[in-house]
Amino acid sequence: MKKKVLSMFLASAMALSVVACGSSNGGADTGAATETAPKTETASTETPAATEAAEPEVASELTDGKFAETRKITVEIYDRGNDGGSDPENNMYTEFIKKGMLEEHNVEVTFKKVPRWTEVDDINNLLAAGEAPDICVTYSYPTVLTYAQMGGVIDLSEMIETYKADLPNLWGWLGDTNMLWDKDPKTGSVWALEGKRAEQQRIVTFVRQDWLDKLGLEAPTTTQEFEDMLVAFKDNADTLLGSDASKMVPFSTSYDVGWRASNIITSFMDPNISDKEYYINGFDDRMVTQASTKDAVKLLNKWYNAGLMWKDFALYGSGDTTEDDMIKAGYVGAFQHNWDYVFRNGEDSINANLKRNVGEDAKFVPVDCFQNSAGKYSKWLYSSAGDRKLFFPTTNTEPRASLLYLDYISQPDVIKYLQAGDEGVTHEVLDSGAIQIIAATGDAIQNSGKNIDYTITCNGTYFGDEKLAALSLAYGYAEADPELVDQANKLAMADGLEPKNVNVGEITAEAGVGDTLSSKRDQIYDNAVVASEADFDATWDSFMADYLSAGGQAIMDERAEKWAEYFGDAEMLP
Repeated sequence: MKKKVLSMFLASAMALSVVACGSSNGGADTGAATETAPKTETASTETPAATEAAEPEVASELTDGKFAETRKITVEIYDRGNDGGSDPENNMYTEFIKKGMLEEHNVEVTFKKVPRWTEVDDINNLLAAGEAPDICVTYSYPTVLTYAQMGGVIDLSEMIETYKADLPNLWGWLGDTNMLWDKDPKTGSVWALEGKRAEQQRIVTFVRQDWLDKLGLEAPTTTQEFEDMLVAFKDNADTLLGSDASKMVPFSTSYDVGWRASNIITSFMDPNISDKEYYINGFDDRMVTQASTKDAVKLLNKWYNAGLMWKDFALYGSGDTTEDDMIKAGYVGAFQHNWDYVFRNGEDSINANLKRNVGEDAKFVPVDCFQNSAGKYSKWLYSSAGDRKLFFPTTNTEPRASLLYLDYISQPDVIKYLQAGDEGVTHEVLDSGAIQIIAATGDAIQNSGKNIDYTITCNGTYFGDEKLAALSLAYGYAEADPELVDQANKLAMADGLEPKNVNVGEITAEAGVGDTLSSKRDQIYDNAVVASEADFDATWDSFMADYLSAGGQAIMDERAEKWAEYFGDAEMLP
């Protein structure tokens, strides 16, 4: 009955509100670091089911960490649609988790897959239907916020304190910072827990080393040198691609320009930008409303009109493989992407494909060439704290068992197994003690890098030990050159900027508009890049005006008001 009532309530609310999505990510595993977690009266008064589900069980129900009677929970798992991958709901890692949860807590776990590239839409539908998993995972905090305001999400603030003694691994790994990252400063509500990033790297620029060698060029170290390199690739398409010269793409990007050109955009930013300015303009982590972004996109527009960029980049949405296929076939000279993108997926990685399809010397290497006005290669990193948002819908009748699940997967030895698997099957141990990941088959295949879809409280190389992680990072990719991985890691972190958590409570203007604004943001970027140079300013200004009138300006205005309320005239946080 509870699920039916809640389903009807949420479905009705959905008809009146566009469900939020903080930022589309174009295939990148990202999370906004400055989102906040408000609480509204709606959550506690409009839906009795929400209050009922949030009532904690009595402590006596656990004996030595186990329930007397078997509890059952469902856990969201991303389905990435990997060709040749393992079944995300049933494989070596899910069996390990299921066995461990039964033995340690007498909790039966069932995994429920959600397509990765449409995860916000799918979670929206499952929540509205009252069929969401007991433990939900999303990169979009506005999605959590929207359903919290409808009474569809459990406030975890009391539970995580009541059961703290039962959750030593969860509290020990996430700490107060991540457990309370989204705690409302006025109401104290906690709608979601934030996973922890073991790695902060985001974006790196990759270029074809074999093309540089063939043309006698050095790796670019400045923006102008990068542009000159792109021109050289275009002008020498016959030399580099022979009969496939017409397929030449000097520089590739995707529809998600704000993510994929992040280092270029950041290089135009004021090196002394204040925390206040970055926050007020920072609802969208693609930096579309930052003051200098238009100038950065004007450079991309120049390159596009000069034939230096993939002309069809805006036509293919998230999850489409057209660009990757083109890169693997050897037609692309440079691109920006996640710092480890060319190393992912073992034998199906970009560099492994290039080696097979083009030749032994064909490979992408990382470069750092976009300097800001202070001469630094600044780039935004992930926050060391906030990552994926873990929340429980109010249809979850086993919140305590669900918290024990999060505690179980936060154990160091469990993280190590989920990331490394079995020796000789998914990894080898080197003489130094470093863990080297090797190509796996069948049920041992990890569908996500570092198996982050199962280690939802941990994103990035950890292996249960920070020293072991540092020793092993360069060996974490099957079929990849450890020296290149190490180089990419160092460049990704060089002159890095870490966003701060500006927690000012509820920004009401953010609720229900995220999905719309994400789409309009992409339209700004895509249309401005492909416009004629003469029409660039008018195109940017027109699409930006639409974005601002659709809610962007209201968000910035409210953020400015909240900053003043909490920090007064301060420009920087302590």
